[in-house]
Amino acid sequence: MCAARRGDTADWTEASARKRRRRRGAGMPPEPTSPTVHRRQLGRELRQLRQAAGKEIEDAAQTLGCHRSRVSRIENGRGGAVAKPQDVKDLLTLYGVDDAIKLARLLALLNDSQKPGWWESLEFPPGLDALVGLETDARKESAFEPLLIPGPLQVPDYARAVIHAARSQHPDEVEDLVQLRDGRLRLLTRSQNPLELWAVVDESVIRRPVGGARTLRDQLRHLMEIAALPNVTLQVVPFEKESHPGLGGSFALLEFEDDPAVVYVDSMAGNLYLEKARDVRRFVRAFDLLKACALDPDDSAALINRAAKESK
Repeated sequence: MCAARRGDTADWTEASARKRRRRRGAGMPPEPTSPTVHRRQLGRELRQLRQAAGKEIEDAAQTLGCHRSRVSRIENGRGGAVAKPQDVKDLLTLYGVDDAIKLARLLALLNDSQKPGWWESLEFPPGLDALVGLETDARKESAFEPLLIPGPLQVPDYARAVIHAARSQHPDEVEDLVQLRDGRLRLLTRSQNPLELWAVVDESVIRRPVGGARTLRDQLRHLMEIAALPNVTLQVVPFEKESHPGLGGSFALLEFEDDPAVVYVDSMAGNLYLEKARDVRRFVRAFDLLKACALDPDDSAALINRAAKESK
């Protein structure tokens, strides 16, 4: 997944400068954390309470004095709409919930949902924050990439080459994107509940000398080190497979402990998040077929080692 292809037309002006000022002197946290899980849980519980009370989104919107889309965004829990403590209190009154303990717990979720994520001091294209938040909360990620090393697995020089090839950025913004990849990588090695990653890449990914032959060799060696982690599985679809289900482009399937799975689709036109069960099932089937088309992990490792030796 290549963040450098997103948000090509975004205007990063004063907001970029403010983030750079906040970032100075601030390091990355020892363990990547995210408010997204709390936001999703709060939204899910508010939706369940509304449905149990037999109320429609329009009823909630009228109570809050807002458009129904704001209520929908709050219940979806992916950002874009920030609930206030009074909103939660008013909604519980509408739903006939007179429970001080329930209210206190929902307000605690609201408070946790508004704490900054580990990535929020960094500057990057709009839309990527949702993916990073979801990755931070996910139990498992199944990713297919036909063109580039998956973002979380990119070494700094490879990442810089990808970013520079896609757009000209302020040096701080380039380094922010590189640092973002480092944070995503640490999701795989965090001490508590490390992300389980199953990545499938096309052989062209390990052959294309992004950043030059030396950078590619370093990248492939790093890839093999990461693939040795017990929570990481890496497979390569060889050139011999003339066609496969991933020809349509890259995607990632994110699975959670309690929340429904989400599919992330990356494209030049922007990013897309799919949550409907039928859409998720379609990508689950596609990924299963890709795993079947790919070399097994041991043969994939052998192919990556050969590619590293042949890179000149």
